[in-house]
Amino acid sequence: MSKKIRIGNIYIGGGEKIAVQSMSTYKLSDTDNAVAQAEELESVGCDILRYSVLDTDDTKAISEIKKHVKMPIVADIHFDYKLALSAISSGADKIRINPGNIGGEDKVRQVAEALKSADIPCRVGSNTGSIEKEFLHKYGKNEISLGESALKHVHTLEKNGFNNIVISVKSSDVITTVKAYEYISERTDYPLHLGVTEAGTEYNGVIKNSMGIGALLIKGIGDTIRVSLSADPVREVIAGRSILSGLNLIDDQVNVVACPTCGRCEWDCMKFADEVGEYVKSVRKKLKIAVMGCVVNGPGEASDADIGIAGSKGECYIFKKGKIIKKIDKENARKEFFKEIDKCIQ
Repeated sequence: MSKKIRIGNIYIGGGEKIAVQSMSTYKLSDTDNAVAQAEELESVGCDILRYSVLDTDDTKAISEIKKHVKMPIVADIHFDYKLALSAISSGADKIRINPGNIGGEDKVRQVAEALKSADIPCRVGSNTGSIEKEFLHKYGKNEISLGESALKHVHTLEKNGFNNIVISVKSSDVITTVKAYEYISERTDYPLHLGVTEAGTEYNGVIKNSMGIGALLIKGIGDTIRVSLSADPVREVIAGRSILSGLNLIDDQVNVVACPTCGRCEWDCMKFADEVGEYVKSVRKKLKIAVMGCVVNGPGEASDADIGIAGSKGECYIFKKGKIIKKIDKENARKEFFKEIDKCIQ
């Protein structure tokens, strides 16, 4: 089991729940938009939010952002150790750095001392675009060079007396990602930040991340996740929570199940399922909702659903735990079913 560390008002590792995180598309210094997006991300279940820190305007804005945002704020910094120091002093709950690109040993030592003084963690790691040359030459581009490159950054911080660390080893290739995390989990007990980097647009990205993150979580590897997508960060969080829900690793998520398509379906259950999913996306409660294509599969196949609906040619049937409680015409299906959902979530 990984060691437990604190990030702001939450803990990861050590058997704590898997934290879902995302990354803002706004600069910290664009305070109004940064806060508005953070509030939206919180509403769909984001646990940790990371911001790129590009200049001192961004670091100065951290304290203002934290007045409005409850979840931990992570400052992502490259190349300038002074920005790391400024972000720490401004109240960042965690920073993400690459010790190899923020300056020499003295610069790393100053950052490590500031982190220790503030008692906040740091994420370090590598991806297939930032593997140290010595490991590329020795092993080639694979899970070993990826893992050893990350461990080198870890050792750099440890030499400076700092061990409040989270590690990531990401690749855009699913198999390499899985093998790299397996490799590093055998060599350290630091918490691991999972994800498949540069995964692509929403559809392909969700598939790749689900395979990679899911494969690792099933094996008990990983403590926090980001589903990296070329899409709205809200979609990253929803996807991340769906992965956890699918693995029964989350207890405050609405699970909407729906029939696959077939010739027996005589109503638009696919569209209806999408509407239900959108309606409950911000609900923080363990609840199973079923949208079924026909009464053949409906109440029986979804008998464990807290609330469900099944359609036929002329009407729909609402059921709870497999028992039909109401028959309605299709025109009133949405209104009546959403009423029943509201009863379940109150």
